[in-house]
Amino acid sequence: MKALVQDVYGTSDVLRFEDVDRPAPGADEVLVRIAAASVNAADWHIMRGEPRVARLMDRKIFGRKAPRERIRGRDFAGTIEAVGSGVTDWQVGDEVLGEHEGTLAEYAAVPHACLARKPETVSFQDAAALPLAATTADLLLTAGQVVPGHRVLVIGASGGVGTFAVQLAGARGATVDGVCSARNRDLALSLGAANVIDYRSEDFARNGEKYDVVLDLVGNRRLRDLRRVVAPGGTLVLSGGGNPGEGKILGPVGLMAKGGLFGRLLGLKVKIPMAQPDGARLAELVAMVDRNELRPVIERTYPLADAAAAMRHLEVLHARGKIVVTV
Repeated sequence: MKALVQDVYGTSDVLRFEDVDRPAPGADEVLVRIAAASVNAADWHIMRGEPRVARLMDRKIFGRKAPRERIRGRDFAGTIEAVGSGVTDWQVGDEVLGEHEGTLAEYAAVPHACLARKPETVSFQDAAALPLAATTADLLLTAGQVVPGHRVLVIGASGGVGTFAVQLAGARGATVDGVCSARNRDLALSLGAANVIDYRSEDFARNGEKYDVVLDLVGNRRLRDLRRVVAPGGTLVLSGGGNPGEGKILGPVGLMAKGGLFGRLLGLKVKIPMAQPDGARLAELVAMVDRNELRPVIERTYPLADAAAAMRHLEVLHARGKIVVTV
């Protein structure tokens, strides 16, 4: 089969589109014929091996000179082609979506527990945009215990996770402000943001506003800046971020470490949830898309043969919403 692979850390220039062996599903896996996949910030972090401290923190993903999984990609939607001997809840022909390493390819063998069923009304492209970004957004809001009446600030409101976080916070009854560039203002407003702060012309940390929950999806501000915008008794939720080539050693991991160590000393409640593939949570989210309660934002699609260009788009251009690869 064709797949996007790498054998050394680096920029998107190290990626190659080539023939590899088609995987066979294990006992608890299914083989999915991929129809669409999407790329995430996690993909360029793994591709580049950045921040470098991550290579020491997660040996299951990061090898010494290259990622342990040669094939890039994590999100997918497609059709089950074969099932393992221990799988009883899925069958050949089922249309599914999920999250697993190695999905920028024509086929992927994935654990059946990571799957959710794709409704007929949801396209493969929209389904592929959901898994990592939407489940992460929902997890962060759950960690922040967002309830009706809360004021929520989403820093990075126009990105993959941010576009879902704005919508899901609104669905929980919160009033949402978003931080993004002026060019993405209309997008954030269309997703339900009550107010948009252009980070180039206004410092959200110094405008006097306070929020019950602050979601930082960018990770480029100091902890003391973020503390200023959290209301008394409120919660700061940290989730990665960073820019390719910046903060190569620690990157956003440094902010998360400081938040975990010093948040309580600063009188700040800090949550740093770690997202994992969650088929049950994903099923709830794709059902919201089916009911027109949640909308994936897709800036552009690329064919699989140009998947390296899709990664370059994410790496260099800071995508609005999601970049999807079609197979």
